[in-house]
Amino acid sequence: MNFTDTEMEGALQIVRRRVPPTPTHAWPQLAMRTGVELYVKHENHTPTGSFKARGGLVYIDSLCRQTRPDGLVTATRGNHGQSIALAARAAGITPIVVVPEQNSEEKNAAMKAFGAELLIRGRDFDEARAIAAQEAGDRGFLLVPSFHREIVRGVATYGWELFTQLPDLDAVIVPIGVGTGICGLIAMRDLFGLRTEIVGVVAEQAPAFAMRYRGYELPGPAVAASFADGLACREPPDEAVAIVRHGAADVVQVSEDEIADAIRTFYETTHNLAEGAGAASLAALFRLRERYRGKRVAIILSGGNIDRAVMAAILAGDTPRP
Repeated sequence: MNFTDTEMEGALQIVRRRVPPTPTHAWPQLAMRTGVELYVKHENHTPTGSFKARGGLVYIDSLCRQTRPDGLVTATRGNHGQSIALAARAAGITPIVVVPEQNSEEKNAAMKAFGAELLIRGRDFDEARAIAAQEAGDRGFLLVPSFHREIVRGVATYGWELFTQLPDLDAVIVPIGVGTGICGLIAMRDLFGLRTEIVGVVAEQAPAFAMRYRGYELPGPAVAASFADGLACREPPDEAVAIVRHGAADVVQVSEDEIADAIRTFYETTHNLAEGAGAASLAALFRLRERYRGKRVAIILSGGNIDRAVMAAILAGDTPRP
């Protein structure tokens, strides 16, 4: 998936209406603990608390340049839904968001506050996605996919910001759900003509993307049982897998305990909240510290939307179980 300078300049203009550039900080305690020259891209500082705020804005702007739909339906665990709700309401379009049962109450509340009609359906994200497709057909609304070129173009603006500020990075480590974040980074690395390694991260309890990246088929039905709901995808899009296979240096898996420990580490060293997916990049760096010792590495803190009860349990030393 390639983008031109003109396409990215257009995306930046759209995103800037709602999302200012997010900071990239070098935290000395994290550098000491990891042994690398480390930078954190703080996508937890967008108006929705996640990098996905960018994608919905560009996607819906592209729709409005064609035929404005009466309504939209999408599925999410929370961050994508907030993005679509924010952008749809700003454009005067009705957003319907389908979330699975037992979804984060606080993310649900945020989506409602941004203007979404919330439907709680399905046992996990992939079931909610199938139900959203049925709902869109029943209502005559447009189904919004989780992965789409215009969504990736919007998300890629954080890669533009990062590589404009730090063009000489040895590696960037980024969490993977359905793949918009890592695909946007790969596209910007290639647009800038850089040699930076891009490393993706998944949860051991949601290994489908890593298995597909390596060309393996999962033995039996795919699972996505991580408390890091942003990583909990059982059926990654074929297009995203192909892009990551071609453009990423590696996809690593981290455990639930490692994710919880990374959340604690982010809080102790930076006093930033990181949701499970947002902390996965730091968890992976601890695994890869010997590979990158002494090098310049950025990690993406992709979001900070973690429920209070979950955060309290993690800070007390526990690892949540989904």
